Order: sequence, then structure tokens, then C-alpha cells
Amino acid sequence: MEVTKPWIDARRYQEDRFREAFYEAELAERFLQNGLLRNAAGKAFQAIKAYVAGLAVDYREELTKHYPGVRRLGPNKVVDRVDWLIAVMPSSRLREVASIIGDKELRLYVEIALNLHEFQYNGLDRDSEVSRYSSEELVRKDVVEVINFIRDRLKNRI
Repeated sequence: MEVTKPWIDARRYQEDRFREAFYEAELAERFLQNGLLRNAAGKAFQAIKAYVAGLAVDYREELTKHYPGVRRLGPNKVVDRVDWLIAVMPSSRLREVASIIGDKELRLYVEIALNLHEFQYNGLDRDSEVSRYSSEELVRKDVVEVINFIRDRLKNRI
């Protein structure tokens, strides 16, 4: 599936990203059912990232205030910085974008997703020094909550 760029067709881009979020949540659930915890955590994170990118289309005007200017994509291609941000949605900006959107529940799930992303790379840590997760049960719970959040938010959008 190739995702349309937001500077070409914002609505189609949003639909593509919401569909991507839904599919990533489905994969997270399958991985979880098969005991692939780190893979499930990664897919849950990707689901939130795609959802935030799609939702950001509705908040483009507000986001422009925080991300002004342009971004050069090549020698002859320049796009508004906000459109680049919406298209790429860097992990380092997820918290910020969720905060600007102003949805408290979304902010909570972005934090959970970032924790899952960290777990994907670091795994479990019984002492909670390298990872925020000390048990598989806590990881499973967060993955399931992210899956349910995505399904709930997208049930009338895709």
C-alpha cells in the first residue's frame, strides 16, 4: 500500500493512514496471540503513530503555528514543514503533536505507545532500569489497550 502525501491530497492521505493504523493494530493482535511480544509492541506503536499522522490532517492549521516554514525534499521540491511533519510523523514529535491536538486520551495512548516502542528494542527488565516493563503481563495489557483504542477511534472512520 502506498500512502498518498498530505501535500497532494490531504483527505486521501488521512484515509490511508487510518487504514494503516487499523492494519497495524490487527497485526499487533496476531503477534500477541502467537507470543511474539516485542513484535506486537512494535506494531501497537506503529498503529498509534499512523493514527496520529492521520488525525494531524484535521489539525493542520493549528500545527502550522508550531511548525512554520518549509522543508526541502530535493533540489526542486519544497513543502511546508507542517506537511512534512504530518507525512513523516517522527517518533520524537508524537508527544508534542498529541499535546497540540489537545486530546487527553490520545496523549495517554501516545505515552503507552512510546513505552511499547522502547520495550520493542530493550525487552523486559526485571529491575526497570533499561525498560519500563518488568513483566510480560504489563506489556500484553498495554498492547491490548492500544489495539482497543485504535479500533474504537476508527470504527466510524474507515
